[in-house]
Amino acid sequence: MTTDAPKVTAHMVSSLDGFIAKKDGSVSWLESADTYEKGVTEESAEEFIKTIDCFVMGSRTYEHALELSLKFGWPYGDVPTFVLTRRDLPADRESIEFYSGDLKKFVNDRLKPNYRNIWLVGGAVLVKDFIRLGLVDDIRQTIVPIILGDGTQFFDRIGQEQALHLRDVTAYRNGLVELWYEVRKG
Repeated sequence: MTTDAPKVTAHMVSSLDGFIAKKDGSVSWLESADTYEKGVTEESAEEFIKTIDCFVMGSRTYEHALELSLKFGWPYGDVPTFVLTRRDLPADRESIEFYSGDLKKFVNDRLKPNYRNIWLVGGAVLVKDFIRLGLVDDIRQTIVPIILGDGTQFFDRIGQEQALHLRDVTAYRNGLVELWYEVRKG
């Protein structure tokens, strides 16, 4: 864990035109065969996950992760993972915990006292709710070099203006670009 103040980071991977999944829900387009010579090499996923104290996701993102884990393994390792749902879902790992209720109470009373680097990893509806409630500190959007033309949008009618401050931009060798914004409060 880091010693900084607790921070909630909304992270999403999208197409250039802002979609996080195709109309049918598939994400087969997430892999990039592109090459950008000036880009940096991505750090290993395993090393990066060690910097995250907990993950938060909605039920559909969780179900999709479970489906993908059959082929690729569970992407979140043994990091505590909170699934926000009102449905009864299977938990095949000890690191999974389910929550249903007030989001502000959940973040302020459950997450921030216990974790410093909190990553909200989907889905789009949950990210919008967190932004509307002022619960997101950073937004990190990784853009895959593809235009999908239709599907599930990352930001779809949030219904409020939100000022941001650009913290960093990283271009990777595989053509992906990460935009890192701090959410301006107040």
